[in-house]
Amino acid sequence: MAETDDRKPYTSSGSLTFRDGEFILDRKPLRILSGTMHYFRVVPEYWEDRLFKMKACGLNTVETYVAWNKHEEHPGKFDFEGILDIRKFVQVAQKVGLYVIFRPGPYICAEWDLGGLPSWLLADENMKIRSNYKPYQEAADRFFAKLLPLVADLQYSKGGPIIAVQVENEFGSYSDEVEHLVFVKELLMKYGMEELFLTSENIFGLKRAAFYQHALPTANFPEMGDGKKLFDMIREWSPDFPLMVMEFWPGWFDHWGQGHKGLAIPLFENCLTGILDAGGSFNMYMFHGGTNFGFMAGANFFTNSTYKPDITSYDYDAPLSEAGDITPKFLRAREIIFEKVLKPLGVSKMPDLPPNTPKTCYGKVPCTHTMSFKHMLTFVKNDIKCSSPIPMELLKIHGGYGQNYGYTLYRTTFPTGKHLQFASPPKDRAQVFVNGVFVHVIDWRNPGLEIDIACSQNTNTLEILVENHGRVNYVEFGLNLLNEERKGLSGDVLIDGKKLESWNIVPLEFDKEFVNSVSQCDKWEATSPSSGNFPALFKATLTIADVPKDTFLCTKGWGKGIVFINGLNLGRFWCVGPQQTLYVPAPLLKQGNNQILIFEQEAPGTTIKFLDTPILDENDQKNVENADKEYPTG
Repeated sequence: MAETDDRKPYTSSGSLTFRDGEFILDRKPLRILSGTMHYFRVVPEYWEDRLFKMKACGLNTVETYVAWNKHEEHPGKFDFEGILDIRKFVQVAQKVGLYVIFRPGPYICAEWDLGGLPSWLLADENMKIRSNYKPYQEAADRFFAKLLPLVADLQYSKGGPIIAVQVENEFGSYSDEVEHLVFVKELLMKYGMEELFLTSENIFGLKRAAFYQHALPTANFPEMGDGKKLFDMIREWSPDFPLMVMEFWPGWFDHWGQGHKGLAIPLFENCLTGILDAGGSFNMYMFHGGTNFGFMAGANFFTNSTYKPDITSYDYDAPLSEAGDITPKFLRAREIIFEKVLKPLGVSKMPDLPPNTPKTCYGKVPCTHTMSFKHMLTFVKNDIKCSSPIPMELLKIHGGYGQNYGYTLYRTTFPTGKHLQFASPPKDRAQVFVNGVFVHVIDWRNPGLEIDIACSQNTNTLEILVENHGRVNYVEFGLNLLNEERKGLSGDVLIDGKKLESWNIVPLEFDKEFVNSVSQCDKWEATSPSSGNFPALFKATLTIADVPKDTFLCTKGWGKGIVFINGLNLGRFWCVGPQQTLYVPAPLLKQGNNQILIFEQEAPGTTIKFLDTPILDENDQKNVENADKEYPTG
């Protein structure tokens, strides 16, 4: 068991301690005024800018999760460079003058694919993630053995900024197997973490997975009704426990095909004021959301609901926008923090506000070339033959650990038939083609297990392109879905009740090697089709004459797909909204020619536009009108 006496409430042996409901650091009381920013959602060139803006709002701490699935995309192959340089991020925070709350998981939720857990865990058909299942423990141990030594010397006791470390995340919302929290804490200590340990729970999970003997309990909530109940529970466990809101939600995230969400400023200021009036510390989740680049956006599944995938933007209606801009919510938070916390401490003036990064409108850019789906597939190296369809995670590639992200194409032939049937629903979105002609889409918006096809030819070709639209990152207690988040086809596919066999499976991962190969090849055609039975690749060039600036790629006029700029996957777009633009940070661009690749699945356009303002709400008339203006073609 962990080192703490099970019969007594937790006491910290780290630099940050607490007494009589107050945090103590260097023998002085500390009110933690924190904001969340995820290094893996923000290009590293902008880390310092965003952190300085946090400091200018009156914050003294930054909090970040760690995305295991980005650091170890394949078992034993680690990446801590560039946007994944967690050590550098912590060092930049210290340079700016911020403490750090470190939340390494292994599970993080975060509206991130599978809650930050690597999908290759699911190659084990018996996997039980977030538990003491031995193979899961071994994988988590291997990751922490690589991660934690990178930051252990950046703890406050060793001269660094890390003052607290979280044990797992909202575990009580998922399970009551408290023994797993013991395992995670022991793993953290095994690899050198020694600062204050804490847990983070919402109102449903705090009591279910009570861990207050081993770590400081903190609360997650958006308004003081729930907050008071959580605070009372924490104080009942120990009057010494300080009141800490680890996730005060100043906004919210969006799902594809639903309305744009957020939190109105009056509700935001009421909750922030309530926390401070109660003597509490806080961490705003998110203070700066950033972007779900690539395929990393997750999904939710709630009781009596359906699968709900998240959009590419993680703007979150946070005090700092997706592009790092200061918002009215930021300014109101700054006023409240100054009046209620800093001014009583003798602070007479807030730091100057840093400027926002410049934005520009590059206007229209024509798509000059296209590549057919058939030609595109010739650059895929893996081609698997199976008697039955299997999910992407079970494909025998990458050392037997399957496909992580992207699309999977399933092909076979069949004789005359009228009805196509699926034994299990495709996950998550299946486009069905028969003899090269689009037939139907099956997804959570258009569910169904049977399609009319009425084919009279003796031999017919069936192709099913299945998109992994993001693995669920959060499920409610009792819904054991995380272990079942395998994507693609599973179970039999039948024609008129007869099982189809002899499948050819093509994983479309859109990895760096594939994108580089297709972008440099000679199989591009100079004309763009006006419509497409099949998905296709499109190419455009954005030419920038001077120093690049932030911009927003407008996808209005297109259907559904993903966009690459200079080889980097900006993320998904989809005409169903609410998001209609993709954020393009200036560091991803260069002076001269910038190559744009668009994988369009349904309804190609002919041009794209670059705007100086985002459209995250398709009902935002002002910004939509801005997108509809006529721009010169570059």
